[in-house]
Amino acid sequence: MNKYLILRLIDYYLRKFIFPIIILFLLNQNLFPQLKKEYSVQKNYDFEYSNLPLFFINTNGQEIVDEYRIDADMGVIYNDSGKVNYLADSLNNYNGKITIELRGSSSIAYPKKQFRIETVDSTGENLNVKLCGLPKENDWILNGPYNDKTLLRNAISYGLSNKIGRYASRVVFVELFLNSEYQGVYLLLETVKRDKHRVNIAENLNDISGGYIVKIDKMDGENYDMWYSNYGTPYQYHYPKANEITAKQKSYIQNYFNDFEELMFTHPENYKNFIDDGSFVDHLILGEFTKNVDAFRLSSYLYKDRDSINGKLFAGPIWDYNLTFGDAWNEEDMFRADGWQVNYTIDHPYDGFRVPFWWNKLFENQEFKEKFTRRWYSLRENVLSYDSLFSTIDSLVDYTAEARVRNFNKWTGIINPNNYYDEILTLKGWIIRRINWIEENLPNITSTNEENPTVISEFNLYQNYPNPFNPTTTIEYSIPSNVKSETSKAKLITQVSVQLNIYDALGNVVKTLVNKNQRPGNYKINFDATALSSGVYFYQLKTDHFIQSKKMLLLK
Repeated sequence: MNKYLILRLIDYYLRKFIFPIIILFLLNQNLFPQLKKEYSVQKNYDFEYSNLPLFFINTNGQEIVDEYRIDADMGVIYNDSGKVNYLADSLNNYNGKITIELRGSSSIAYPKKQFRIETVDSTGENLNVKLCGLPKENDWILNGPYNDKTLLRNAISYGLSNKIGRYASRVVFVELFLNSEYQGVYLLLETVKRDKHRVNIAENLNDISGGYIVKIDKMDGENYDMWYSNYGTPYQYHYPKANEITAKQKSYIQNYFNDFEELMFTHPENYKNFIDDGSFVDHLILGEFTKNVDAFRLSSYLYKDRDSINGKLFAGPIWDYNLTFGDAWNEEDMFRADGWQVNYTIDHPYDGFRVPFWWNKLFENQEFKEKFTRRWYSLRENVLSYDSLFSTIDSLVDYTAEARVRNFNKWTGIINPNNYYDEILTLKGWIIRRINWIEENLPNITSTNEENPTVISEFNLYQNYPNPFNPTTTIEYSIPSNVKSETSKAKLITQVSVQLNIYDALGNVVKTLVNKNQRPGNYKINFDATALSSGVYFYQLKTDHFIQSKKMLLLK
């Protein structure tokens, strides 16, 4: 091992693990009162109500630790979504027992702590409850955004995942009091767990083929157990739990992953034999769009259902997306908006937490990359459009406005509340730069059939179906990837100005379906003619390089 690599390893582990522990120790020893003052508890909070649910936890004099859970009491005030919650209200959403422990890895050194809680009955048994409108369960997380000065990164990321149809934890912003001390704004989260409302896979009872949840992460946590695959990938048993999984179940899931990795190493073109490619594409998009520093290599989950239901391997759900959108303070280059996160291990060979090799094999596969590209452009039409992204951010900013001031008055060492909107502008600016970089580096779209690859080489407008129709029909068209620029014939353009109009028999435009720039690819548009009368209509596709019309018949 060369001297440079050794120095980088030492530097990495000092920044990642040793320094936070030293800082926490010094703060607790009060050796630096000027630092201690930044995180001092302020007891006089002059407010009577909040638009966020209010959580009250009493440990009855016990210290919350990360080695084991302690018994505590918890009360929750929640007057339904959109209603005000008064501190004087009764504990109307929950008033009972919990067990609680600290959670987090590097974040455990932050003065604002994170907690894992379990709602239990008077005998200590699990008690499924509906907290703040979320589906009934007993395992929960109280996530305290600290390094993320917007307080929003996890909420934005989990919301995006759910919007594109991939389950991630639902999020409820709350305000927390611990032993009568105000703790600030927290996110109530669902743990990653097999449940019909969470990771919806079969219970692993009589069928050894599933379900399973497997995790790639640091070697810590409750009931921790893991194994290394034949190719050196570290996997942890998440469901069934490490203290509950049988030897036969361990053998089955280990062999399954060994077979998967053997295929990905020797014949990656056959990846669809093992994985649900749609879930892997979406998981990759979420990790790359947010440029999550931990994506694919830490806090990374995979799950498999029974073979009789769906025996493919699924990626997800996403988890721990606080080090995203350019806010990974502990990585020297993560504020930048360029680069593929899937190549993290190539770019950071000194980091011991490596991206599994099969992610790179997938991203090198032309068919998979084109699925990634198609899905990306599809999502850019809605969920990942600037309008959708920024309206989501703005609504969260408005929703947390009052509580946010109290949070930053509590944690005065983080940010001046007056500078909060600068953080939001920085976040939005980073998103714009990231999207621009991704779209400048995506491959051109070709056929997704690698056995017979055909580039989309010409414009096409296809006959609508059904035809005749009442009242809806579908119109499809193609934009080629070889359209040359008018100013430079050697340069291919990346976007084409497209108009798709509907005309009546007299030539009047009755509906404009498309009027914008679009990238090469196949497009499908649904046309609803409910407001039109029966008759002959024409639809026309028009670009700077192509124009074509076709006839259709509306029969009511």
